[in-house]
Amino acid sequence: MPRTNFKELLDAGVHFGHLKRKWNPAMAPYIFMERNGIHIIDLEKTVEKIDEAASAMKHIAKSGKKVLFVATKKQAKEIVADKVKAVNMPYVTERWPGGMLTNFPTIRKAVKKMSAIDKMATDGTFSNLSKRERLQVTRQRAKLEKNLGSIVDLTRLPSALFIVDVCKEQIAVKEAKRLGIPVFAMVDTNSDPSDIEFPIPANDDASKSISLIVGILCQAIEEGLNERKLEKDKEPQQKDKKVMRKELETKDLPAALIEAIVEEEEEIEEDEEEDVIIEDEEVAGIIGETEEEEEE
Repeated sequence: MPRTNFKELLDAGVHFGHLKRKWNPAMAPYIFMERNGIHIIDLEKTVEKIDEAASAMKHIAKSGKKVLFVATKKQAKEIVADKVKAVNMPYVTERWPGGMLTNFPTIRKAVKKMSAIDKMATDGTFSNLSKRERLQVTRQRAKLEKNLGSIVDLTRLPSALFIVDVCKEQIAVKEAKRLGIPVFAMVDTNSDPSDIEFPIPANDDASKSISLIVGILCQAIEEGLNERKLEKDKEPQQKDKKVMRKELETKDLPAALIEAIVEEEEEIEEDEEEDVIIEDEEVAGIIGETEEEEEE
């Protein structure tokens, strides 16, 4: 069953592309028609691509990996931050720091610096600094929080990237391609989908369109996380059963209990043998009756 329908996409304005003169020929397979000098996106293909992307993201989340959301354009910042924060995934809504993927260890050092400043505030080191030094450190902390606060939990390279505007986030796409990280992206009629593994043809300028698609993908991630949690909950139960069996095997059981268990098993075996004999007799009787009927 598709995760969205034609009407939802129409209401959100997902079908509106860019002006005809701004189009990218690589987007031709995803364009339905041109009206009043504006390209209209084929929503049937959008539905297909959303389902593909959602199932892939669900699989990534289920395996316990991270998806990095990138949306630095004004109308997408708040939407992406709110929806992605709910599923506990990293995101970048301020300027993309160059080399964030290709020079990831340096970015991690900056994040660690932020936690070191926090530690200074708690252990009383701040009180030993002069007023000017405290102000400088506080400003530095605020700047780091603004740019890197949303990727504090990203301890290793993400398994995938989701990008709202491919044209605006070209550096992020190039870095992901260089490292072989798959890219999910909303591609408008002025974008090039050739470098995107999971392109979603959609209007990447309208806030309603961005909200709908990001919401669907976040829902898929949440499903994957819930399934992972259920699987983890089942594992301890299975382990507990194995542990109990081992304990029973290693424990010195009373002789009376062992005799009772052996007698019970013997009785079950005898009953099973009797049932087999009765079934064999019944089958023999039926065969004999059929032979007599055939002779008559």
